[in-house]
Amino acid sequence: MTDRRTVLKTFALLPLAGCAATPSAQPTTTTPVPTTTSAAPVRHEALFELEKKFDARLGVYAMSDSGSTIEHRADERFAFCSTFKGLAAAAVLHRNPMSHLDEVVTYTEADLMKSSAITKQNVLNGMKLRDLCDAAVRYSDGTAGNLLLREVGGPAELTRYLRELGDTETRMDRIEPDITSATPGDPRDTATPRSLGTDYQRIVLGDALEPAKRDFLKDLLERSVTGANRVRAGVPQGSKVASKTGTGDHGTVNDIAVVWPPNRKPVLIAIMSSKASADAKYDEALVAEAAAYVVKTLT
Repeated sequence: MTDRRTVLKTFALLPLAGCAATPSAQPTTTTPVPTTTSAAPVRHEALFELEKKFDARLGVYAMSDSGSTIEHRADERFAFCSTFKGLAAAAVLHRNPMSHLDEVVTYTEADLMKSSAITKQNVLNGMKLRDLCDAAVRYSDGTAGNLLLREVGGPAELTRYLRELGDTETRMDRIEPDITSATPGDPRDTATPRSLGTDYQRIVLGDALEPAKRDFLKDLLERSVTGANRVRAGVPQGSKVASKTGTGDHGTVNDIAVVWPPNRKPVLIAIMSSKASADAKYDEALVAEAAAYVVKTLT
């Protein structure tokens, strides 16, 4: 059993300079992401109407298997909140053999928080890394997410991994629960719908992870117990969905998903949203309706 009692909060002090702005010289080999070169991006009036309906800022980046895209504030920054947990799990998988998932990680009650539904049941004996991945990705357990961050070296090291994926935008600066503050204009712990969506495309559909590791993570994302009222609620019945949600202050409601509609090729759907007031209510229907529009338009 490996002793990992280092206080998680110390990661918030790790420097981000350099890794947040400078891409790695040796990016991870991935399946090329199709792009479009249209000089005049299509204006999707339906998405503007959704912003008015829910009094929210909405960011969407979606891409079909053929390379057709839907972009709406795709390059604006949004707080990513718990969507980082799928990426943290990917980083753990990328940097270690599958056998490493059987290593036991220990922690204390001081590491627990409100969202620690799974980890709070296992404080005495700790948890295997594979079970922490399950808790973080499927249940969005905050302590599990922090422990995965600790495993890869902290927020700055997760950012470094994303640079290796080719993502020059997403940056992680803090840990749970601080990342859920989602203060408008604060660049910390933010991504764009394009950058975050492309990351998930690479770890779920691309070759950023070895096949066995990709299958392990994809299975967790498909069996997520969060997000039933978000992308999953907006896509056609019978669709297979692999997704990771994120929720925070200022009405932040996110869902990053790969969707396989019945008898169709996969569609990447990255939806991020926020509101002006810190205590604004969460409107999951905004994400569901945006997802419905995306699938209808691209398939």
